[in-house]
Amino acid sequence: QVQLVESGGGLAQPGGSLRLSCAASGFPFNTYAMGWYRQAPGKQRDLVARISNGGSANYADSVKGRFTISRDNAKNTVYLQMNSLKLEDTAVYYCNAAVWATNYWGQGTQVTVSS
Repeated sequence: QVQLVESGGGLAQPGGSLRLSCAASGFPFNTYAMGWYRQAPGKQRDLVARISNGGSANYADSVKGRFTISRDNAKNTVYLQMNSLKLEDTAVYYCNAAVWATNYWGQGTQVTVSS
């Protein structure tokens, strides 16, 4: 059974930092790409960053240079380091894995950027 469990969200000030974690289980983690998405109120869920099983990463233009996605295959965990946070980064952040042709999502973690 595939499970994705996010943690690390919270409240940050503009210019601050947060680190999200996603612990994965139920599938061979080191063979699958992983992604982080976010959804703000009233908006669609958008890709933030994605990392291949080999460690290659790509980012949404809005977060390039500020966010870093990484993975620890020994811990079955993917991370999202978020620096220089902006008000518009406020959203629920979801971990994603497409495993055996099925999209799996975590429960989401709230990130609020506010002064």
